[in-house]
Amino acid sequence: MVEFSKVNIVEIKDEDDDEEEEEPGEEIESAPPLKVGEEREIKSPFGCFQKKLLKHGLNWESPQFGDEVTIHYVGSLLDGMEFVTTTDKDKPFTFKLGHGQVVTGLDHGIITMRKGETALFTLPPEVGYREAGIDGVPPNSIVQFEVELVSWITVVDVCRDGGIIKKIMEKGEQIGPPSNLDEVCVNYKVTLVDGTTVAKTPEEGVEFYVKDGNFCPALPKVIKTMQKGEKVNLIVQPQYAFGDVGKESLDEFPPIPPNSVLNIFMELSAIKPVIDVTGDLKVKKKILKEGEGVVTANEGAAVTIRYTAKLEDGTVFEREGFDGGQPLEFITDEEQVIVGLDRAATTMKKGECAILTISPEYGFGSTEVKRDLAIIPSSSTIVYEVEMLDFTKEKAPWEMGNLERIEAAVRKKEEGNQLFKIGKYQRAGKKYDKAAEYVSEDVVFTDDDQKLVKTLRLSCWLNGAACSLKLNDFQEVIKLCSKVLDVESCNVKALYRRAQAYMKVAELLLAELDIKKAIEVDPQNREVKLIQKNLKNLLEESNRRDAKLYTAMFSRMTNDASNAAKRLKTAED
Repeated sequence: MVEFSKVNIVEIKDEDDDEEEEEPGEEIESAPPLKVGEEREIKSPFGCFQKKLLKHGLNWESPQFGDEVTIHYVGSLLDGMEFVTTTDKDKPFTFKLGHGQVVTGLDHGIITMRKGETALFTLPPEVGYREAGIDGVPPNSIVQFEVELVSWITVVDVCRDGGIIKKIMEKGEQIGPPSNLDEVCVNYKVTLVDGTTVAKTPEEGVEFYVKDGNFCPALPKVIKTMQKGEKVNLIVQPQYAFGDVGKESLDEFPPIPPNSVLNIFMELSAIKPVIDVTGDLKVKKKILKEGEGVVTANEGAAVTIRYTAKLEDGTVFEREGFDGGQPLEFITDEEQVIVGLDRAATTMKKGECAILTISPEYGFGSTEVKRDLAIIPSSSTIVYEVEMLDFTKEKAPWEMGNLERIEAAVRKKEEGNQLFKIGKYQRAGKKYDKAAEYVSEDVVFTDDDQKLVKTLRLSCWLNGAACSLKLNDFQEVIKLCSKVLDVESCNVKALYRRAQAYMKVAELLLAELDIKKAIEVDPQNREVKLIQKNLKNLLEESNRRDAKLYTAMFSRMTNDASNAAKRLKTAED
């Protein structure tokens, strides 16, 4: 096999060091695709050259610098004299792009090609063999290369330190890459540099959570870059394998010596996504079967599920919807089921199957509970295998007419009132928010409806503020009351509740302004008078605290001045 001259290796490496690293998928050409027979100038950092398309390639992907490409080629001078060729079609030329193994122009030409494409590149000396030339190519010659891009293997430096080199042998589906929480199934075979097999998975592969890892530290790092069905060859340096310790023999496999470089062939055969439903890892959903479309149930949806509920040791304590039994129907966000199941249901699509792992905080808490098939011990983590059979989403405000919006707002407000009476302040607040959304200021109502809508909206904001006070969310109280006061500047309830919130966040002067205004509007209001008395005590305490602070500050300043004078006199003496 005749190889290309390496006269440009030094220049290429020097230039590559200065260039910014290209991102995968970076577009090389922005011009329209070439037609067969068309010619175009290609620009590179080292100079320009011509490309003529002889045969279209497949798809739209192109190799990148660092990839291993396989080509057939013929190199010739302008008079047709050939100086290099792959005459044997069974032995194409394989090399790594951007590593100085071919002339500069050919490196930059091949990254514009598609698989199966054939092109003719005309290279001037500055991107060819320059003033040095090679055997068969005089100095400063213009050369031509007819190239067929047979294939390429994408090469990725996973950790960007040369410790894990990944060669993509077969691309996967557009599913992935997996996250730390996801469960994966992989097949792999591990060999030493001399070909000795030191590990191999069973034919069905091995399942594990990415965060838990498997075999050696390199595997989870690589898996998080892969897609389902992807096959790779890995070259793993000792620091990402077993370091200077090595690994003892296991089963029928020999030990791995210290400081061993490993070759790993691996396929990512399955991904089971795991979703952190609550954001604190206390309700996790592992998807066993994807549902239909992209729409999920929402808060207030009527859902129908079947499930098997177990303890962590596998003891089944509840089973609904199997063996002729009726599935479970419930409305989400209405506390009709445990919180973990309720929250997870709002993330599921129709037909989706999933395993839910629910911590006690979102399950049955610290109490012992008797269910149909078993007793649930206190503080138990529980597991539900759930299938979402069907759901009907709660109608969105934009899907309603004005009359329907008003009726829905009145209904939600009443639901909020009932929840407030029994101390369910968070759920009550959500009902008031929803009611206010139905009669939003952005909606145009008739003149006859405007008075009712305005009263309803202000009432929802005030009730929402009352919920936030109970929940110690004082900034939300201030926000909601301010919305009311923007519409009715003398609303005593809004002034009273905002003053309460201002006092809680130590904004005493603002609280004083609200209380004064409320008393001006309603001088006989007992609640406002009581809070005025509390505010007076707080202001007096604040003044005493400030006076004490300033006294200490001035005392310290006086002492410092006296000490400075003494030091000055001592220095003069």
